[in-house]
Amino acid sequence: MSQDYYSLLGVSRDTDGDAIKRAYRKLAKELHPDRHPDDKAAEAKFKSVNRAFDVLSDEKKRALYDEFGEDGLREGFDPERVRAYKRHSGRPQGNAGAGGQNFNFDDLFGSGVHQNLNDLFGDLFDRQKAPSRVPGTDATATISVDFGSAIRGTTIDLRSHPSRTEPLKIRIPAGVRDGEKLTIRGGGGLSPAGGPPGTLHLTIEVQTHKHFRREGDDLHVDVPVTVAEAWKGAKIRVPTVDGSVLLTVPPKTAAGSILRLRGKGVARTKSDPGDLYVHLRLVMPRGDEATIDRWVDQMQDDPTFDPRADVAL
Repeated sequence: MSQDYYSLLGVSRDTDGDAIKRAYRKLAKELHPDRHPDDKAAEAKFKSVNRAFDVLSDEKKRALYDEFGEDGLREGFDPERVRAYKRHSGRPQGNAGAGGQNFNFDDLFGSGVHQNLNDLFGDLFDRQKAPSRVPGTDATATISVDFGSAIRGTTIDLRSHPSRTEPLKIRIPAGVRDGEKLTIRGGGGLSPAGGPPGTLHLTIEVQTHKHFRREGDDLHVDVPVTVAEAWKGAKIRVPTVDGSVLLTVPPKTAAGSILRLRGKGVARTKSDPGDLYVHLRLVMPRGDEATIDRWVDQMQDDPTFDPRADVAL
């Protein structure tokens, strides 16, 4: 037996879209399976409420439902042919979804006076098609992933739609960018009529990193080096997407120098990996201040040398 969608949501037929959304959210929260484990009646009503909202939140579906009832939502339904048939048969154009005189679609295929209407209007539905399988509702979501997971790729569990009682495993591809949108077929709401699930439209927000930053498919990282390492040269460990690697710092390297590691940036499908740019940041030694003072005095530059002589606007 069909249920009145407006009654399911507890709203009147002239209720606007915002009020319908508020009513749905309240009911979805009250009936959610997490709050009623093993309650089959609550689960069935939860699915019915989702179906009602799917129809009444969509202007085109709502208009068809108001005029023809649930039959107007069937796959292959042709509203113009039905209206023409009603005019031909003298039936009222009543609001079927609103409790008016429902239209018996079997009359199109019956015998007697209506038999010739098949030739006049053709089948109302394509008889070669499978029975109606209304798809689930599409869903939108935004998730935040950490910088490393966005670069390497990861799998997350997401409750993508209220109609899903179990989390959905979603694969985030390696190299996904901040603000990138993923389309996941079958990741939306479940169909209460046995049809395919809807589509999930997922927006990715990538968290910033304390040391790394991204430019295109290249990565940049600030790495501290001591005065001794910069002056004498050294082999230092630098973190990369695939783990740390040894990087040679040439002798007498100036602070702020940039060294490149080819192919150690972002690796995306069907494209060459970017590079990793290592920005050397000079750090002062730690220890007894008097000792450091003596060490600095020994390294005192020629007082005639001005390291900022070339800095000008």
